[in-house]
Amino acid sequence: MVDRALALLAAFDASRRTLSLRELSRRSGIPVSSTLRLAGRLLAWGALERDDQGRYSIGLRLLEVASLAPRGHGLRQVALPFMSDLAAVTRQHVQLAVREGHEATLVERFSSHSAVAVRYRVGGKLPLHCTGMGLALLAFAPLEVQEEVLAQPLRGEPDQNLIPPAVMRRTLAEVRRERLAIYRRMEEPPIVAVAAPIFGEREEAIAAIGLLLPEREAQPRRIGYAVQTAAQSISRQLGAPSMLDASRHGAHEQG
Repeated sequence: MVDRALALLAAFDASRRTLSLRELSRRSGIPVSSTLRLAGRLLAWGALERDDQGRYSIGLRLLEVASLAPRGHGLRQVALPFMSDLAAVTRQHVQLAVREGHEATLVERFSSHSAVAVRYRVGGKLPLHCTGMGLALLAFAPLEVQEEVLAQPLRGEPDQNLIPPAVMRRTLAEVRRERLAIYRRMEEPPIVAVAAPIFGEREEAIAAIGLLLPEREAQPRRIGYAVQTAAQSISRQLGAPSMLDASRHGAHEQG
């Protein structure tokens, strides 16, 4: 029953936010009678909601539960003030993501009304190899994760050109060296993503913070310094040893 209930919830996505009973049955692969029964249980608990036309949507109770996730909640609480500052200065999209397997999940975004259009929604998945935050996370992911990703055919977006593994290895090495990822998306209008890794108590990259801005306004190195500074400040508050040591060293020199 648990697997079937999860299948019902997984039937929804960004393009299908509301579903009729038959659509829910078809997309989940569960018979209509069973779908009706399970949907009733989920409605009672608050995981689903139903409108006047009888169409189902995800319920607010799931948002309440999701807000308790440690990787999202604690990270967001620390990161939000720095994201807000970046958004106020740049008037563009400031985003926060974590890695889940071979993808990244967007957990927060600050956006200006004048910011460029974006592809990914909060809660949505991002590829690791062709987004700024994805590259920042992949470069500092465990070696086995990097090799698994590099073993797959990797295509750029939106051109879909194949990226040779050797090129991706050089890119990841540069990201590790600079602690900064810059990815240009050649679409109309062209967009530049600038991102930096955020480190935790065990010095692992637990998240990435990034900016999206039009190429005509991009100054990647200058913007990159601001993004790196925000990432370092967040890492320090999350207890990253290298950031704490750097802070103590700076305070000692000033003293």
